[in-house]
Amino acid sequence: MSTPAADPLDDPLGRERSHLAASRAALRAMREDVESLDIRDVTANWVNAEVLSRQIDERIKALADLSDTPLFFGRLDFLHAPGADQAEGAEGERFYIGRRHVHDADGDPMVIDWRAPVSQPFYRASKKDAMDIGLRRRFGYTGGDLTAYEDEHLSDPAETATTSKLLQQEIERPRVGPMRDIVATIQPEQDEIVRSGLSGTVCVQGGPGTGKTAVGLHRVAYLLYAHRERLARTGTLVIGPNRSFLHYIEQVLPALGELAVQQATVDDLVAQVEVRGTDEAAAAVLKGDARMAEVLRRALYSHVTMPTEAVVVVRGSRRWRLPAYELEDIVQELRGRDIRYGAAREALPQRIAHAVLVQMERSGEAPDDRVQDAVARNSAVKAAVKEIWPAVDPAKLVLRLLTDADFLAEHAAGVLDEDEQKSILWTRAVRSVKSAKWSAADAVLIDEAADLIQRTHSLGHVVLDEAQDLSPMQYRAVGRRCTTGSATVLGDLAQGTTPWATRSWDEALAHLGKRDGVIEELTAGFRVPTDVITYASRLLPHIAPGLTPVASVRENPGFFEVRPVAETAEVVAACAESLRNEGSTGLIAADARIPVLAEALTAAGIPYLAPGEETTEEARLTLVPASLAKGLEYDYVVLDEPQAVVDGEPDERTGLRRLYVALTRAVSGLIVTHSAPVPAQLA
Repeated sequence: MSTPAADPLDDPLGRERSHLAASRAALRAMREDVESLDIRDVTANWVNAEVLSRQIDERIKALADLSDTPLFFGRLDFLHAPGADQAEGAEGERFYIGRRHVHDADGDPMVIDWRAPVSQPFYRASKKDAMDIGLRRRFGYTGGDLTAYEDEHLSDPAETATTSKLLQQEIERPRVGPMRDIVATIQPEQDEIVRSGLSGTVCVQGGPGTGKTAVGLHRVAYLLYAHRERLARTGTLVIGPNRSFLHYIEQVLPALGELAVQQATVDDLVAQVEVRGTDEAAAAVLKGDARMAEVLRRALYSHVTMPTEAVVVVRGSRRWRLPAYELEDIVQELRGRDIRYGAAREALPQRIAHAVLVQMERSGEAPDDRVQDAVARNSAVKAAVKEIWPAVDPAKLVLRLLTDADFLAEHAAGVLDEDEQKSILWTRAVRSVKSAKWSAADAVLIDEAADLIQRTHSLGHVVLDEAQDLSPMQYRAVGRRCTTGSATVLGDLAQGTTPWATRSWDEALAHLGKRDGVIEELTAGFRVPTDVITYASRLLPHIAPGLTPVASVRENPGFFEVRPVAETAEVVAACAESLRNEGSTGLIAADARIPVLAEALTAAGIPYLAPGEETTEEARLTLVPASLAKGLEYDYVVLDEPQAVVDGEPDERTGLRRLYVALTRAVSGLIVTHSAPVPAQLA
């Protein structure tokens, strides 16, 4: 690692600091240019003015200079000018790589966006393939101040490849506050996923600490850079497992200048009814089974009845009669088409009207489109449509299936057996949709029914994180949001903790409607220390046989201890011990143990936060129920009573998976406290 030179005439670090100061000034000028725009005379009406004003506000926010965030983190010195004939010895160019593009008053780049093609060698170049890079320089920062740099001469055969100290420091930097971006530390295998095209769906299997969440978020940022106009029209969405997780990751994309990406949970997407009830595990598994889609389809189309009487349309002094067999042909043709129930219902009156117009033309009349529209609105036609193809409310349809045993039996025949039907039938009386105590699984069924009736709007790209915990029906709900777009699916089969957890990514992609998705695996662990991941990996043969264990690439071995304790006060003492270190601490425990631990922390005068609340220098301890630990990370973790974590789940395998999640939340150190014996699988 280089330090400031003694000779003031040869001060590389000083020159780099000067470039940083000049770049910040240029970014400030870019922002001021946007702020000074006068749009009073360039818009045709107030609507256009409002839209343009909002776009300018977003641009101003995107150009914000975050004082504690490095504007650039690397430099590339090319051997030759891009596109030049290397044989001519054309002098190469120098590019600073950062979080966003910055140019000077003449439009010349001072910082290149990390997503630009010219930035790719910063992540991909190596001694084996230098990609025409003579020098790759990494910068070290303290806060927003440039304090060090480190050089790699990739094209110099005399220089051997070494592990970057600055890279290791950045990876191991304490984690206080929300999740941050990883643009300075993206590895080649991660970069390949980040820069994969918009048209394809990518599924990333990654164990704890492999950076899969960060890779997914950075892929969104890259796609917005490479396909901005298209995604501006179609939209992007990040789906997380819960609100705590979304709060934890919400600052990553804004730090990269991307402000327009929506975030939601699956429950948010399907929130057409208020969820006030819960299901037994067996019922929830069955409601999440993909077979329920066929039961819903049958139940919906059972409302379509074949006509038994002719339709008679009266216009003036004439009567036009459409016989029942012609009506039946129209209905059969609509049923045979691959269109939604609601779209077919809307098309039916026009089809009937068209058949009437054919009769009019045969009799010598010359009707036009206005006549056809009038016939379609005729009271007799409306009555026929209402009788043949009635409107259906999706919530009422699901309610009837769950409360009417005969209706369910009729449409689940050959799909669900009798015991399965009984397991999802409600035993309580329900008067209306509003009074029903819907469960989260019921809401997904209603969303499926709604899509059968009216097509769900599709986005351009969807990121689905912690996907291993979704049911097949939930995958279908997400897939409906990207039928004409693509997806990035992120997860770890070993961390599936729901009774319906994903068994294979091929199966998950099929339910998502993306059978051609590419499955990538990340196995290099950048976050979890070696001793911690090795200990947690003892569980893998029991929870995910055949899955490749994560191999930690951390140089810092971290701190790890399994500590027997006799009372809760010793758990609190372990937390106080961890808090003496720099960074955040998480006390993770079985959900049932949280009240006891909360009382003990309060009695000891140690302030604590709930998951999702932002850590500060004053409050660095978070009390985390094991059920909410997934996706979160802390510099130091105290894991209370591992056997209680296992016992808190409905079965041992799910409990061991929950324990695997809890064990792998630590970035720098882990203390496992226990008064009961640890699970045999860890012994």
